[in-house]
Amino acid sequence: MKTHNRSSLAWAARMMAAVALALAELAASGVVQAQQPLPGQPLTLRQAVAQAVDRSREVALARLRYEAAQRDVALSRSQFLPNLYAGSGAAYSSGFPLAAGGGAPAIVSLTYNQALFDPLARSEVRAAQQRVEQQRLAMDSARDALIVRVASAYLELAKVRRSRELVLRERQGAARILAFTRQRAEAGLELPIEVTRAQLTAARIEQSIARLEDREDSLAEQLRADLRLGPDQPLEVAAEDLPLSGEPAAAFVDQAVQDSIAVRQAVSEREAMAARLRGERGSRWPAFSVTGQYNVLAKFNNYDVFFNKFQRNNVVAGVQIRIPIFAARTSAGVAAAQANLAAAEMALEARRSEVSLDVRHRARQGRETETAREVARLELELAQQNLGVLQARFNEGRASLRDLEAAQLDQNDKWLAFLDADFARQQAQLELLRATGQVAQLAQ
Repeated sequence: MKTHNRSSLAWAARMMAAVALALAELAASGVVQAQQPLPGQPLTLRQAVAQAVDRSREVALARLRYEAAQRDVALSRSQFLPNLYAGSGAAYSSGFPLAAGGGAPAIVSLTYNQALFDPLARSEVRAAQQRVEQQRLAMDSARDALIVRVASAYLELAKVRRSRELVLRERQGAARILAFTRQRAEAGLELPIEVTRAQLTAARIEQSIARLEDREDSLAEQLRADLRLGPDQPLEVAAEDLPLSGEPAAAFVDQAVQDSIAVRQAVSEREAMAARLRGERGSRWPAFSVTGQYNVLAKFNNYDVFFNKFQRNNVVAGVQIRIPIFAARTSAGVAAAQANLAAAEMALEARRSEVSLDVRHRARQGRETETAREVARLELELAQQNLGVLQARFNEGRASLRDLEAAQLDQNDKWLAFLDADFARQQAQLELLRATGQVAQLAQ
């Protein structure tokens, strides 16, 4: 019986030495493995964002709407540019020669029209110009939303893959510990509860692996869709940080209200309403336009019967003046424009306050995530140092294998916590850049 116990102890010592060597290799390679990029040629963050913006249907649709708004401005401005029309037709007339529109029937007719002074029509042009600005800002907003989504998915995918590598290494260590615990339980050196505890640890690791693999597949599919890649095309990403200027988050707050896309859209809407009000008020003044007409007449319309002299070529040119004497629409239009302008000004103030509060909140979140990341980094460093101390004690025979394994699992947990804290910090930075209208720098 004593011989059996000595052989079991010798076998256990060899087993513990092998496991300790594997754990030491893991402890030495943990930091390097987490910091090295994935093999192959990974797609950088800037490349991914630029490619997504270039191939995005959402950005392309917003750009088409912006171009359509520009065409609307040209359409509204066309009444202040020369307009020349030519026409002809045939109609039966009996009695005095008169066309259906009230003019004289002609073989060929040329009409010229150009508005010179029309405040109401000019306000429509200015309002159309503000709609162009709003569509341009909407295009920028769609681009920024895409950049945040792609950058977030990219960074999270890199984090998930690094976490998965750590958990896979943890699975190997847990499997060895489970096998060793079973051997000791069969030899009567461990209680059955220790086997169950080891099985629970292994099951939790398998659950974490399944969760990480599912998240990895979801993020990869989302990135492939945004980058317009094939469903089976490899997607390699690298762990990297956001390319920021290095200024503190609080420095963004001062320019947030001015640079925010939401605020600029509200300003543009207010300017459109103000232009509309000026136009409605200006409609009380006379409107001037240049008109001209050239007609080629024919005798078969009985001009020589009703007039003493017939002239085939006729020209009319001059300035048309429209003076409003009483127009019920003017007062109603001014009142409606005033109400719309008041609503736009109130909406602008509300949006400024909302953006200011949101940016300050995100700046505070950024500081919180920075401190949380620093705490996680120090906890990881402490776990690594603790593992080194236990490794030295184990080599001297003053620490058990279970203590060494617990320290290794604690280091892995601290690594995962550090990766989560670092990603939370990056998410806060992305949201702050989006709130201040500066996230487009990621695509430059």
